[in-house]
Amino acid sequence: MSQSIKLTINNQAVGPIEVADGVMMIEFLHEYLNLTGTKFGCGAGVCHACTVIVDDEQGMSEVVRTCINGVERFNGKRVRTVEGHARQNSLGEITALSPVQEAFLEHFSFQCGWCTSGFVNESTALLERLERQPIAKDQVEKVVEDALSEHVCRCTGYVKYYAAVKDLILNTKGLTL
Repeated sequence: MSQSIKLTINNQAVGPIEVADGVMMIEFLHEYLNLTGTKFGCGAGVCHACTVIVDDEQGMSEVVRTCINGVERFNGKRVRTVEGHARQNSLGEITALSPVQEAFLEHFSFQCGWCTSGFVNESTALLERLERQPIAKDQVEKVVEDALSEHVCRCTGYVKYYAAVKDLILNTKGLTL
């Protein structure tokens, strides 16, 4: 059995594509679209390496793990993967990284990089929430910890990820009160 899937990924219309029943979104991204930046970590939804952002019509977003959700959950949705954050020119060449990606580079927040795509997407969604609902400066550390605490980094890069996001929030106008 198969199903017809149609969605938008990184502002590009995809489909309709016939996809076999039971295909997980991570597999769809990798095998059908060659978008391999989203990483398969645990396969049980625990490590959050496979996190992508799903946007709704009202401009709200949620982070969703792709290793435990079938592609049918994303049918008709707008999805952002780690490949969609950097700006590109008409040739597809990266011209500028996103603020989160820049912050992670500046803080050398990664070692092997396997978990980085999940951290980038979660941190991006956090910054977008703070644009709508700024927080007090004394709450930044807790908010960052709450947002990133379920992500697993086997190289123990947590301190640098957290520091990068905290610095980015504190140094981006409008995210704190």
